[in-house]
Amino acid sequence: MKLLPFKIVDKGGKPFINVKVKGEAKDLQPEEVSAMILTKMKEPTAENYLGKEVNHAVVTVPAYFNDAQRQSTKDAGTISGMNILRIINEPTAAAIAYGLDKKTEKNILVYDLGGGTFDVSLLTIDNGVFEVVATSGDTHLGGEDFDQRVMAHFVKIFQKKHGKDMSKNQKSIQKLRREVEKTKRALSSTQQARIEIEGLFEGIDFSETLSRARFEEINADLFKNTIGPVKQVLDDSGLKKNQIDEIVLVGGSTRIPKVQQLIKEFFNGKERRTAASTRTRPWPTAPPCRPAS
Repeated sequence: MKLLPFKIVDKGGKPFINVKVKGEAKDLQPEEVSAMILTKMKEPTAENYLGKEVNHAVVTVPAYFNDAQRQSTKDAGTISGMNILRIINEPTAAAIAYGLDKKTEKNILVYDLGGGTFDVSLLTIDNGVFEVVATSGDTHLGGEDFDQRVMAHFVKIFQKKHGKDMSKNQKSIQKLRREVEKTKRALSSTQQARIEIEGLFEGIDFSETLSRARFEEINADLFKNTIGPVKQVLDDSGLKKNQIDEIVLVGGSTRIPKVQQLIKEFFNGKERRTAASTRTRPWPTAPPCRPAS
């Protein structure tokens, strides 16, 4: 929380995000922030791709979202100016996007590790009908946590080298965050990457190399923590590892080699589908949602 570029404030028992908009402090509800993201996806992204105006949308949410959370997501859609036709579970959407709805009866494990949350869902599909059998995960685990670990690592290095603590300087932290995220992505395809930032704090330049091995060491416990929910959904469903027909990895953080390795080892070497290797067409042209949940 201390490394976030914004403050979270309590207003009437509800969390608000305190940010500066055009130099003025402003408190935003989570629904307003979500609406901004939906607007961004609607106007420059979906409409530019399709070449026409978009007024309707199907929005996905984690399978464990309760009614209040789903309603808040609908409210965000309304604020963004769109008609939300339906809210569907993210693992169901992932299975549809991968074309798994066209398969015969299967047990599918969807491992969704994104920027801020981690979800594991076990679905059964039979004749196009989806059933979420079990869900688990961690709403406070994702790529941002890996970034913050690396950021804390570099903040310590900077302080050791220059005797200055930049952790409370939001501008410096934001600069570091952007470069750390780029470095993390680079480490998915290279063994080491260099981070270089001019004038990071008080005019001091910062340059350091991070190896993939060091990155994995810094986040080792977080990576291992993702296996717990996988075990949990198997226990809750009563299924064994060898009864899982498909393993689908969703979310940018599943491109991390160590994450893929842990999943492969857990399932005794079983191959898994990943977003990088199987999603060959853009999201907007994914198969339409079926009436099934």
